Amino acid sequence: MPETTTIAQTILALLSPADLAALGLVALAWYGLGWRIELTKTAKPSVTVLMAQYRREWLKQFVTRMPRMYDASVLASLRQSTNWLASTTLLALGGLLALIGNPEQLRGVAQDLSLEAGSARSFETRLLLAGLFLSHGFLKFLWSNRLFGYSSIMMSTVPNEATDPLAYPRARQAAEINIRAAYNFNRGLRATYFALASLAWLLGPWALMAAALVVSWLIWSREFASHSRGVLLDPPPEG
Repeated sequence: MPETTTIAQTILALLSPADLAALGLVALAWYGLGWRIELTKTAKPSVTVLMAQYRREWLKQFVTRMPRMYDASVLASLRQSTNWLASTTLLALGGLLALIGNPEQLRGVAQDLSLEAGSARSFETRLLLAGLFLSHGFLKFLWSNRLFGYSSIMMSTVPNEATDPLAYPRARQAAEINIRAAYNFNRGLRATYFALASLAWLLGPWALMAAALVVSWLIWSREFASHSRGVLLDPPPEG
């Protein structure tokens, strides 16, 4: 415990008031966006929440669709996406850890760009934030893949006869697991966005603030002001 306290004190000693303010903004944007995007009881739901309703409708139609090979291919595609992103995130994390172990290269780049070249420990601390986001993203992608696997197993337990009393309850269960997998997938994507924004900290706290605001705007616009959201809200034509 004393050793942990010493490490924390060392890191805090390397941070200026502007660094702490930038970290506070990143934390606020991270938690605020996550809370708002997954908020269900609101007049303006996010794309993530709207897609959850479509996933429920998907599994409802799944009960009467024969054959069910299309549904299996869709789920396989979703799992492939989580596999690819988890592998990519792990590779990025490995490269970042290698860079943390040899920060002198970054100091040389900073000097070439006429930027303030801090100590090696300072660069390591700034890279650590991106590493934390990448680690979080990797774990979310991994858990999302596992949940999609659970959903596929539950889908296989849905009886072939729609009149079976277990058919629709099983489909609803599979839909809810599928939705949780999608939520974790989206959390992993947000962590990847913020990991990229965190690299701007190498240029200073003001660059980190600017990058956090840009990334927050990108995520917000895609969830609440995108063309795809308008399509999801557009009612199907009658007849």
